Amino acid sequence: MDAHPTKLDYYDMWRLQSNSTLLSYFQAENGRFALVLDSTIFHPQGGGQPSDTGFIAISADPDFKFVVNDARSKDGIVFHYGFVENPCEGFESKLKKGVEVLLYVDELRRKLNSRLHSAGHLLDICMKNVGLGYLEPGKGYHFPDGPFVEYKGSVPHCEIQSKQKELELETNKLISRGGKVSVAILPYNEASELCGGCLPDYIPKESTPRIVKLGDNPGCPCGGTHVHDVSEILSMKVSQMRTKKGMTKVFYTLGS
Repeated sequence: MDAHPTKLDYYDMWRLQSNSTLLSYFQAENGRFALVLDSTIFHPQGGGQPSDTGFIAISADPDFKFVVNDARSKDGIVFHYGFVENPCEGFESKLKKGVEVLLYVDELRRKLNSRLHSAGHLLDICMKNVGLGYLEPGKGYHFPDGPFVEYKGSVPHCEIQSKQKELELETNKLISRGGKVSVAILPYNEASELCGGCLPDYIPKESTPRIVKLGDNPGCPCGGTHVHDVSEILSMKVSQMRTKKGMTKVFYTLGS
């Protein structure tokens, strides 16, 4: 397998089609078949966000379709897992290194994933606005089946219900107000300034972080996909807030 790092074209978050070059096609150790390309617009699962799905066609043979049902990244390489639709005998000969391919991302899934991820970032902003800024954001789970953000720190049990209601009102106020979502890859010091003066410890000082900014609010380092405008989240319900063992989880759902 070619060890060439994959160029991440999904950093242009609103591209749903692109061209690329096939580097390899193989059966992985887990038994699944995979394509590795020199570049991709498929967001691999990671950062609390599910992978994109869609399909990859051969430029010279548009009827040939490799259905992508999962994408994962390892050591800088994105693996597109899936299967060949209606395979004919000897189809493997079409999947040679250097073949030009066309990539198509499922638009509805990408939009939902982006709304869920942006909603998680909005939740972080609103936590500060309702007096819970002392809680440190941690793990985010931006999947359709029970999305949540986990925070380090506790909310007094007597305040949980009132804070949950405040949080829901605040999120929907900001969604109604809207605000452009911007993304930039910046030198460390500029990124730190855009994020309110500091970055998480896991961001190397010699790096150029990718910063996502919702409206006029401070930015946040993130490798995921997001909406064009905060208003595209549509609406949020803070379905549950719970504190246990010094951690607080805030669960949410989105309106349609």
